[in-house]
Amino acid sequence: MTEHDDKHLVHGYLRQLPDSDAEETREWIDSIDDLIKVSGKERARFIIGAIREHARKAGAITKPDLMTQYVNTIPWDEEPEYPGTPEEQDLERQFRSWTRWNAAVMVTRAQKPGIGVGGHISSYAAQATLYEVGQNHFFRGQDAPGGGDQIFFQGHSSPGNYARAYLEGRLTEADLDSFRQEASRTSGGRGLPSYPHPHQMKDFWQFPTVSLGLGATNSIYQAWFNRYLHERGIKDTSDQHVWCFLGDGEMDEPESRGMLQLAAGQKLDNLTWVINCNLQRLDGPVRGNANIVQELEAFFKGAGWNVIKVLWGGGWDKLLREDKDHALSDLMSNTLDGDYQGYRANDGAYLRNNFFGRDPRTKAMVEDWTDDELWQLRRGGHDHHKIYAAYRAALAHKGEPTVILAQTVKGYDLGSNFAGRNSTHQMKKLSSSDLKLLRDTLQIPIDDSQLEDPYSAPYYKPADDHPALVHMREMRQKLGGFIPERRGQREVVELPTEKPFKSMEKGSGKLKVATTMALVRLLKDLMRDKKFGFRMVPIVPDEARTFGMDAMFPSSKIFNTLGQHYTAVDHDMLLSYKESTQGQLLHTGITEAGSMSAFCAAGTSYSTHNKVMIPFYIFYSMFGFQRTGDQMWQAMDQLTKGFIIGATAGRTTLQGEGSQHMDGHSPVLASTNPGMIIYDAAYAYELAHIFRDGLERMYGDGSDGRSQEVMYYLTVYNEPIHQPAEPENADVEGIIRGIHKIADVDGQGGPKVNLLASGVAVPWAMEAKNMLRRDWGVDATVYSVTSWYELRKDGLKVNEHNYLHPEEAPQKAFVTQKLEGEEGPFIASSDFEHQVQDSIREWVPGTYETLGANGIGISDTRPAARRHFRIDDASIVVRALYGLAKEGKIDRSVVKQAIDKYDLFNAVAGKAIPEA
Repeated sequence: MTEHDDKHLVHGYLRQLPDSDAEETREWIDSIDDLIKVSGKERARFIIGAIREHARKAGAITKPDLMTQYVNTIPWDEEPEYPGTPEEQDLERQFRSWTRWNAAVMVTRAQKPGIGVGGHISSYAAQATLYEVGQNHFFRGQDAPGGGDQIFFQGHSSPGNYARAYLEGRLTEADLDSFRQEASRTSGGRGLPSYPHPHQMKDFWQFPTVSLGLGATNSIYQAWFNRYLHERGIKDTSDQHVWCFLGDGEMDEPESRGMLQLAAGQKLDNLTWVINCNLQRLDGPVRGNANIVQELEAFFKGAGWNVIKVLWGGGWDKLLREDKDHALSDLMSNTLDGDYQGYRANDGAYLRNNFFGRDPRTKAMVEDWTDDELWQLRRGGHDHHKIYAAYRAALAHKGEPTVILAQTVKGYDLGSNFAGRNSTHQMKKLSSSDLKLLRDTLQIPIDDSQLEDPYSAPYYKPADDHPALVHMREMRQKLGGFIPERRGQREVVELPTEKPFKSMEKGSGKLKVATTMALVRLLKDLMRDKKFGFRMVPIVPDEARTFGMDAMFPSSKIFNTLGQHYTAVDHDMLLSYKESTQGQLLHTGITEAGSMSAFCAAGTSYSTHNKVMIPFYIFYSMFGFQRTGDQMWQAMDQLTKGFIIGATAGRTTLQGEGSQHMDGHSPVLASTNPGMIIYDAAYAYELAHIFRDGLERMYGDGSDGRSQEVMYYLTVYNEPIHQPAEPENADVEGIIRGIHKIADVDGQGGPKVNLLASGVAVPWAMEAKNMLRRDWGVDATVYSVTSWYELRKDGLKVNEHNYLHPEEAPQKAFVTQKLEGEEGPFIASSDFEHQVQDSIREWVPGTYETLGANGIGISDTRPAARRHFRIDDASIVVRALYGLAKEGKIDRSVVKQAIDKYDLFNAVAGKAIPEA
């Protein structure tokens, strides 16, 4: 391409469309050439930029440049007036100062000798104005007419939220002094958790955010779920907004950026992110050799977000208005973040010499300014006027989510020992001199004598009738109440009748049905319930067909805020792909992380919206806890309720797949989450009782005393088996609590053994019972263990009770009660690792032998894989004989005979479960 081909380029690309008026185009190009020739390139750049901005506002340009100059997006002369009188604005300033003071004092006092739990001081110092402008003018509480907003507060800034709640009268001084002392609480306070943890403060925090990145993705799906409720006519959420406060360093987490396309594609203009760009991560600069704000601007614009930069406070406006040749704006744009950080860690003289002094034109601009005046120049994130303008613009913007990039200083106003220092994140206390400086800066009326011992520095709270406190309360009342605030379930739910569960009790007759398909059928039946069905929220990450859920596509439809504006390729088929604004199915695409965020939003709707919605999240079990375990923990912390379905579970049932798909350990991982109720059911009728009990427990009236804020993790399988009908007098209590007998001894004589199995291992155990009788004259009972870990929890609870109450008669674990009196060894198996079965070893009253699918999965047939892991029927038989030999009830040679008979080391010798 030659230099004369420039006229064929549009945005850097060759034009593919013909020019309808080449002469007019040439005239415009010639005028630009003249402009450059007469006024220079700098002036030409400015005019072209102004023209582009005008064209964008007029709708002629829909895709703006991805990166703009390092200046505020909203010009000073387009800023709205800040609401309130000058006197009221001063009251807000006073109140901001008090929150900043009390937050710093609380953390310092928590570091006193003998306690030393510390906290983070500098994060909230950078963020205080961002929060307070929202609290005074934007963030709507839950009593607002539209239902209130959802605010994801940045985790490390929690001291600021506590400090405000203290001034609001919601927390006491004793509460503040119990910060990070949830058990000891020597002050007599309630014990404040370090970060936003709803599980620890059920009336205060709504969203756990300190696992960096997870608040970001959850906020997107919260906004999406708000639209879901609205479009389906369940709740009017049109006047509710989701705000998420993040740090610029946090944006390196993949979850922080990985879901941006959903927010843009679904046009979630009910979402605003505020990124606190203090240019620092925990150890040093976020981008010392570059500029994180510019990087984020380009990234978000490329993802389809509206971007508002708030970089410079009002003190810079005069300088920028005088910047006729753009020397200052160019200097701002070409300064590295590492240098910006260093400027605020020094003083006005340093700023003059090392920033303004880099260009003679900018140096001349401030030659009449004192060093102190230069030092008073603030970053945009500390200017309440600039922040107000950005927030108002964000709410007014339609069709796109908005991100506000607010430049701040970490440790702002805390003095030179804190502000901008690389170590500021780890600094947990202020010295006496630091406190005196902060007191003077914030104008707090406290004497020097009260600050000699920093660990005894007083909080500041004026009388309740102080005008600033009165003003604050009035503003919060207008906005619908205090924030943050969490409320529990208030809506009364009419649970489904027995009818949807009846089909699960009948069995499958001559047909073979996998437990996955049985459970999905139950889901469909529940969704058809006219009074209850609308509450079910199926969530699936792009494997609906695998789970038999494709029938939902044309009937329940897939939710999309845009509906469906294309003709599906399978539109003429019975099970065609159908998207709709009223769709019930949340089909998230190939993203387990996104699915878990949707699960959290739906599963906490009982609290955030007072609308009980019941998420049913189904996925390949290998890609659940292993991939998104941190989000599962976050869901527990957020007091999420719902059903998590690990489908295609087990290490051998997913025939032909390999190690990445074969789940032999998800129950182990799930057991580390205290919010999980874990079941590995074998039969459809067991699932029916478990699922119904889950609905009763989580969404009933709570009269049974069990914790309601839990999640049910159900492993189900893709292997079709004959589903037996529920037996008469089924042991429903045993099914729910974890174990019930499904086959007794036949009474024909011989040694006795007891086979315990779960999930797909139960049919192998039943066949092993037949083999033991037929081949070895052994009589066996078979127990279906629906939940190894519910049995373990019960056993641990009994142990704790017994050692703490030695004066009382010892209690017995439920599994012990069920098994005591049985004769012979106990043999346990599942399609999971040994440690699943081993989890109840302590409470089994006899010899206990376990089989398990340890290691990694292999690609092969089910019989070959089971023989490889030695968990099939023949392996159960051999292990049972071994247990009898250990007890001296048969000769050890019999074990060797069995190994030879079944060719136990030959994978090809494994066989499928015989037809029932």
